[in-house]
Formats: sequence, C-alpha cells, structure tokens
Amino acid sequence: MVKQIVIFFGLFLLFSNLVVSQEIVQWRGPNRDGKYLSTGLLTSWPQDGLKLLWHIDGLGEGHASAVVTKNKIFTAGTIEEIGYIFCFSLDGKLQWKVSYGPEWTESWPGTRSTPLFVDGKLYMLSAFGNLICMDAADGKMIWEVDLFTEYDGRNIKWGVTENLLADGDVLYVTPGGEKDNVLALNRNTGTLIWSSPGKGELSAYCSPALIKLPKRTLLVTQTANSILGIDTKDGTLLWSHPQPNKWSVHANTPYYQDGYLYCVSGYGQGGIQLQLAADGSAKQEMWRNTTIDNRMGGFIVLGDRIYGSGDSKQGWACVDWKNGEDVTSEQMAGRGVVIYADGLLYCYNDSGEFVLANPTPTALQKISSFEIPFGEDQHWAHPVITDGKLYIRHGGSLMVYDVTER
Repeated sequence: MVKQIVIFFGLFLLFSNLVVSQEIVQWRGPNRDGKYLSTGLLTSWPQDGLKLLWHIDGLGEGHASAVVTKNKIFTAGTIEEIGYIFCFSLDGKLQWKVSYGPEWTESWPGTRSTPLFVDGKLYMLSAFGNLICMDAADGKMIWEVDLFTEYDGRNIKWGVTENLLADGDVLYVTPGGEKDNVLALNRNTGTLIWSSPGKGELSAYCSPALIKLPKRTLLVTQTANSILGIDTKDGTLLWSHPQPNKWSVHANTPYYQDGYLYCVSGYGQGGIQLQLAADGSAKQEMWRNTTIDNRMGGFIVLGDRIYGSGDSKQGWACVDWKNGEDVTSEQMAGRGVVIYADGLLYCYNDSGEFVLANPTPTALQKISSFEIPFGEDQHWAHPVITDGKLYIRHGGSLMVYDVTER
C-alpha cells in the first residue's frame, strides 16, 4: 500500500509540474489586461531616451505585437500581399519565416492580429478569416480552418481582427456569422466543440476576455452592436447588452473585476460598466462615461481607477471605477495605446511619442518621453514588457529597449 501511495504521489507531482510548465503568451499580457509583471524598472528615463539593445527591419506592414516566450520572439507582418509569421532568437537573430496566406492590403494595410503562443503551438487569424495553427519550433502547419467557407463567417470593413483566446485545449474565435457567430474549437485539431449564434451580428475587431466564476466560466466579447456573455460549457448566450457606435468597431478587450465588467468603444461611444450576477447569468448597467473612448489602444484598471486616452477628446483621463465619474483629464500626449508595469503607465501615442507616466489617484503625471526612431505608418501596435525589456513594433520594425539600465 505504501509503495502504491508513493508511486501515485510521484505521478501526481509529475503531472502537476507538466501543467505548471505550460507556457502561454498572449495579447496584452498574462491576463489580457495590459499589465506586465516585470519589476525593478526605471522610474524615469535618460534625457536622450532608453538604451536601444537592437532592432529589426523588414517585417512588412502590420500592427502585430511581439510575442516573447522563454527562448523565442514571434511576430507577424505582410509582405507583397502575403502574411508571414517570423521567429527570432532573444537576441534578434532570425530563426524562421513562414507564410500563412493572403493578408489585408486595402485601407490601413497589413497584419491585423498578434499570434497566440500556447504550449509550443502558434495560432493566427488572418484578415480573411483563415485560422491557422503551426508548430512554434519550425513554423510547420498543423491545421487550418477557413471561417468563411467551413462556417458562415463574414468579413468586415477593415478586415477580420481578433487576438485569439485559449483556455486549456479550447480555442475561441468569432467568425461573425448569423449561425456560427462565436466558436469553440479544439486547439490541437481545429475541430468544432460548439457554435453559438450569439446575436447574429458581424464581428467587431474585439479580442475577448474569459471570466472564471465559481459556478461557470464566461466568454465576453463584443460584436457589431452588442456585448455578449456566453457560457463556455456549451456556447449558450446568457445575456447581451447594447453597445453600438458609428463604425461598429469595438477593438478593446473587456475587463472584469469583483463582480463588475467594463467595456469601452471609440468614436464617442465611451465606456460602460455592468454588474454581473454571481453565477454570470444576468447583468445590470451601472454607469456610462464617454471621456475614455479609445478606439483600440486599451485601458488600465488600477484599484478603483481607470486610465486611458480619448478618441473624440484626444486627451488622457482617469475615471472612477465605482461610479464612472471623471477624476482628471490631462493633455500629456495624443491618443494612443497604454500598458502598465511596476507601478507606471507606458503610453504610446499616434504620433510616435512614447511616454512614461505616473498614475496617481487624482492625476496622470508625465515623467519622461522619447520619439520612436524606426518603422513607418501607424503607431498602433501594443508594446510588450518582459524581463526588463520593452518591445515596440512600428510598421516593418521591431525595437527592443532596456528599461532597467540608465
């Protein structure tokens, strides 16, 4: 009996270690909320800017962020109408480059989404609804699904855009079809687990969030005019809530905290907070605020404060999480992307200025800034901070800065 217990305990430890060692690198950090875990970072930057460790050109057009794993860096770009996944070593040496098919070349051309890394596999969604899974070791294709032919997915004005979400062996994606609106697929094979009709609306550039409650897990995303709460067990639509705007663009990931859900959309629509039932089966609108109405740059929630930039109003603001009231508005930078690490905000505006800011409960204080020196076109890619390094993608360039050394 003792021997059996020892063997069982040994197997349990082995299994536990395998589970813990699973590596997931995804859109906007470990929790998809823009918060990165690096510490010991600079609290102000040298006057001539951060130390540039290295940079890469030739990535093509697009807005994909860097995906930084334990020993590799991945990103994506479009070259002569074809989308590519690039793999680099941590010191910037190209390991491989593999095409995944046609990419967007119309208005705002280039790769729309950031690859997802899960346990040695990469997942990517093209602007034309082609969903692919490849081996991260060499870029070899494992499976692919055309969401427009195998399901009833539909394209949208600026190309399908979604930073994919995985949970265990399940991969979630939003084709935006009338019947196949949101899908759960087996991430190892690409086969269907369930299909949800949602509200039958077009997709809306949204990268979904997963909310794990005691009694169920919710997938929360936005389609053309609605916020959706879907039971991940079987795809049942539990509730929806209206959130329309001028162009049906809802490109910011929803955020959940202590029973409350916050979603924000651009073009003047702004943010909304919903209170969710304890089991996730119902919701109630608590407040709306239009000061933070960022189109696609995200926001940061710290305690009972929300920080982000406006779209129609162009400034940066702080909003009270509890009541939706404005706390402060600052003209410290033009509108743009925001992430967070080690107590400070990293703000990357549309004109290419990169700003370090202190988010106090009553103000946003600009500390340091510098101009992005490489790349071209729109400054839309979301930065990444990992192991004391800042990764900034701008067009065909990827820059890596040391944010620990003066």
